[in-house]
Amino acid sequence: MTRPQPFWRSLLFVPVLSERFLAKVHERGADAIILDLEDSILPTRKADARAALPAAVPRVAQKGADVVVRINRPLDLAVADIAASVMPGVAALMLPKVMGPEHVRLLAELVTDREAALGMPIGHTRFLALIESPAALPRLYAIAAEPRMAGMSVGGEDMATELGAIPSADSMYVFAMQGLAAARAAGILPMGSMGQLANINDLESYRAGLKRGRALGFTTASCIHPAHVPIINEEYGASDVELDRARRLIAAFDAAAADGAGAVAFEGSMIDLPVVIRARRLLERAASWAR
Repeated sequence: MTRPQPFWRSLLFVPVLSERFLAKVHERGADAIILDLEDSILPTRKADARAALPAAVPRVAQKGADVVVRINRPLDLAVADIAASVMPGVAALMLPKVMGPEHVRLLAELVTDREAALGMPIGHTRFLALIESPAALPRLYAIAAEPRMAGMSVGGEDMATELGAIPSADSMYVFAMQGLAAARAAGILPMGSMGQLANINDLESYRAGLKRGRALGFTTASCIHPAHVPIINEEYGASDVELDRARRLIAAFDAAAADGAGAVAFEGSMIDLPVVIRARRLLERAASWAR
């Protein structure tokens, strides 16, 4: 891969044909904007959506957000979507209903051909995998380990439908945690939260789900409503107080390590290397948000 992995907190969906949403989406503060070619686009408008991408990409990125395009699952649509979506301004493709590593490799081959045809660095275009079927669950680790992968999410409405379940934090918990473990093992973004998402106006419940998600290890969430973006950035980000504490913690540990100690008392707690690693990772992620 020729590009470093992203440190996105928030990804905001926008239908690529909706002028009302496109007009202000760059002002919402999301780390990445997902231009949607899938669920929000009627079958009769797919070609129009693809044709709209070249103008939409620089428009939504004008304040520094990265651009992701969610493509369609059926192969005939995916081929056309990839041909239209792969371009220097698109950081990643979101792949819905991923079935296994072979599925990912097939799409990666198409992307590689397109990058080569455009003279782009091979590997520029990352993948975000949506795991939405129980059949894909045994293959999570293999999917996450594919070279272009940048993040993975497990669950959602499609998964719940196939399970005969009502989508909720409880019904998706086990599968979401399996995805989180696979993502962490592969070094990619664990995407998701553990909230009740049916009522998009219940911002307190939304925040509570993100708090729970962060405590479990999730770092990144997508959303469909602009009001959710600042909440995601707050809960999956870091406050100035947290960053200052991380810097002081690392300094205390480094001073102790210089004297030969592997652990040190810090503000009422004992800290050792795993705690320091988490603090360093937090500062690394925060540095990317400031750019």
